[in-house]
Amino acid sequence: MKKNIFIALFLCIIAIGFSQETESKYDEKLAKSLNADERGMKQYVFCLLKPGSNTTATAEEKSEFFKGHMANIGRLAKEGKLVVAGPFGKNDRNYRGIYIFNVTTIEEAKALVATDPAIQSNLLEAELTPWYGTAALQETLKIHEKITKK
Repeated sequence: MKKNIFIALFLCIIAIGFSQETESKYDEKLAKSLNADERGMKQYVFCLLKPGSNTTATAEEKSEFFKGHMANIGRLAKEGKLVVAGPFGKNDRNYRGIYIFNVTTIEEAKALVATDPAIQSNLLEAELTPWYGTAALQETLKIHEKITKK
């Protein structure tokens, strides 16, 4: 009797699972436009921003370098080369922030970080590594524009 109840319960669970399947929402055109592989993923380069070796810059110099840093972030984002950027809060490793570059090689990412005034001035240092993530990440900025008031 217990065996029959278990089998009936098992079959019900399987039937519910199959009944809840939905049609694929795969959009081949969108996947191709984002260079997505069959998993919807693609290669990026992850950049960890750390404090640089410049400890003598004045507050005024730092302010100018970071204005340039923010302008550079905006330019790279508009060009589609930067899909995520942001600072970290205080942390025990003193990490400053991240970039996720929409490029496939470290060499390409090095060329992009070389355009950052905060890195050029050695206020920040960039550590780069390949990263495999969702191709949909490239759509983040379009959504961000819709939720930003300022």
